[in-house]
Amino acid sequence: MDPAEAVRQSARVAALFDRVSGTYDTVDVPWFTPIAERLVAELGPVPGQRALDLGTGRGAALWPLAQAVGPTGHVTGLDLAAQMIAATRNDVSARGLTMVDLVVADASAPGLPRASFDLAAASLVLFFMPDPLAALTAWVALLAPGGRLGVSTFGPREATWEELDGVFTPFLPPALLDARTSGSRGPFASDAGVAALLTSAGLTQVQTAHLNLPVHFRDVAHWQRWSMSHGQRSHWDAVPENHRDGVISAATERVGAILDPDGGFTLAQQVRYTLGELPGPSVAIG
Repeated sequence: MDPAEAVRQSARVAALFDRVSGTYDTVDVPWFTPIAERLVAELGPVPGQRALDLGTGRGAALWPLAQAVGPTGHVTGLDLAAQMIAATRNDVSARGLTMVDLVVADASAPGLPRASFDLAAASLVLFFMPDPLAALTAWVALLAPGGRLGVSTFGPREATWEELDGVFTPFLPPALLDARTSGSRGPFASDAGVAALLTSAGLTQVQTAHLNLPVHFRDVAHWQRWSMSHGQRSHWDAVPENHRDGVISAATERVGAILDPDGGFTLAQQVRYTLGELPGPSVAIG
């Protein structure tokens, strides 16, 4: 991707997440929090460490990182969307987390001091980067020797979810045809592809873990509110207003075979966790 287009893509992503900052992770669907909590658990932070949360959003990974490193540690949360940071900064203040700092910055070029973190987490972020390998290389440069980095991305999901996201397909420009911008093309299509990215960025001891996440929706209207509350809002934005009722009707038809007696339905998404280590002695924590 040429530099000018990369800047435009970053601006589009920032604008999108600013728009959803008021509803992000607030529609009663456990999604970002369990995904991020598992990533933090895989990284295994300990008291006193310096942690970086790339693409911090509303703090899904920030809170467990802060709890793990404790008052003797430090967590930096970084996000491109200024309104996301503003909302999360209010939460940091309300929680009294003096060991947490938040910055507005582009994760593809964080602009932070090199070798200044013991671990870094990027939950559902890497696939938004204009150049994922360049972003990973920049993140690795922020790690101290022996530091660990972990990312979460999407693995396979069940066929009904694929069909459900297909309701948007007739309206999407080519750049949005992968419904979560994430899991069906390029390196994000396989465990090996993501692992190769981390290896190419200079990490060793690369390992992969998985979480099969069941997601329950009370009805199609609940799914709609959820899908409009995060990055998939871009798909709704691509649907003309006079076609949205048709999209809802198509969605209702596609989940009909899996409806519970009360009208709800459950879909499953596999989440992939890929972690690696920067060679060198671990930094002593004291």
